[in-house]
Amino acid sequence: MYYVGVDLGATNVRAVVGDGTATILGTGETGTPRGPTGIAVTEAVLSVIREACSNAGVDPGDVEAAGIASIGPLDLAAGAVENPANLPSSIDTIPLTGPISELLGTDQVHLHNDTNAGVIGERFHSDRNPDDMAYITISTGIGAGVAVDGTVLSGWDGNAGEVGHMTIDPEGTMTCGCGRAGHWEAYCSGSNVPDYARTLHEQTASETALPVEDPDFSAKDVFEYAGEDDFADLVIDRLARWNAIGVANVCHAYAPLVVSIGGAVALNNPELVVDPVREQLADLVFVNVPELRLTELGDEVVVKGALASALTGGTGDRSRA
Repeated sequence: MYYVGVDLGATNVRAVVGDGTATILGTGETGTPRGPTGIAVTEAVLSVIREACSNAGVDPGDVEAAGIASIGPLDLAAGAVENPANLPSSIDTIPLTGPISELLGTDQVHLHNDTNAGVIGERFHSDRNPDDMAYITISTGIGAGVAVDGTVLSGWDGNAGEVGHMTIDPEGTMTCGCGRAGHWEAYCSGSNVPDYARTLHEQTASETALPVEDPDFSAKDVFEYAGEDDFADLVIDRLARWNAIGVANVCHAYAPLVVSIGGAVALNNPELVVDPVREQLADLVFVNVPELRLTELGDEVVVKGALASALTGGTGDRSRA
């Protein structure tokens, strides 16, 4: 039997074809279209599925099931993405489950937000396949996928796990991309670290070699100056504190046995992002402190989770593969 996994992001679309052991046999990838409408994105998804099938030597009609990991917000009833935040406003609706079902000739098409796919992938590929775990991405945005008692939480509309929009700073110093103040994502996501660093620089009037006035100043600059610039170290320390508070909140809400961290910010800077959170967690968590680890699946955690979803009926539970 053959299975398809799709990772639909704001920048790229990827698809993989795998067998019943989740071994990847073929891949396809393209840039995410910027319009003119959501149908263009749907067509790109179908195109990379066909490419992955071709590279695997598999007829699309022979695919048993598919898992889709997508940017949100989702409308599970419609099987679509509605008004995605990081794509042009002309892309209002991206139909997914219907067109993919028609292409593959199967009604076994499972749609998840990308972080839910991440926790499905982590569960499937974990040595222990834990029933209670969370996957947190710290990347352009921040989000979480959570499994509780073996059930991946999706919410009535598929948008559970938007932990990046939890308020961690009641003073609301920073405004999130969603327009609300004080959210975790407003401080620690890759897209917002530069603005937070600039705000701290104004508040502290610190001397720094960081190019804070450069329009191209990025989170990468902050981490590259770690250990060489006192102000960069201050920013990283503050980020670690906010991240630790956010992870602790996830622990108190869901009591995971394991918390796996992914996303480009964490994957590229594990010693500066993940390790400090691990060091602080015991002082912040009232319940059992989970194992905190960097995902071993790298930047493929989401697409591998989508494939695992296809194999397991959307759960990540290997016993259902």
